[in-house]
Amino acid sequence: MNFTPADDLVDEVWGKMGTPERDAMEAQLKEEINAYFVGEAIKKVRKLQNLTQEKVGVKKSQISKLESGKCVITLPTMSRIFRALGIATASLDLGAIGKVTLW
Repeated sequence: MNFTPADDLVDEVWGKMGTPERDAMEAQLKEEINAYFVGEAIKKVRKLQNLTQEKVGVKKSQISKLESGKCVITLPTMSRIFRALGIATASLDLGAIGKVTLW
């Protein structure tokens, strides 16, 4: 029985490290993971407040996609949802550059 190392399979499917194909795939994966974590956070806060998907400031189908990580949230949508969840202000931390107030 021959075993193929996982790294070899990843290279075969996504391309070798440093290639445009691999970089694009890794960027897409990172975006999808971030979308999942944002969606999970929204769902957790919404459920803690006993709110239904219909009560968070966007269409139910959109909040469903966001909470499941199937789409990336935009700042205007984030603003509507967060305000509906009672988050009145938000800022973006840009590290050494400082913070930017979003709303």
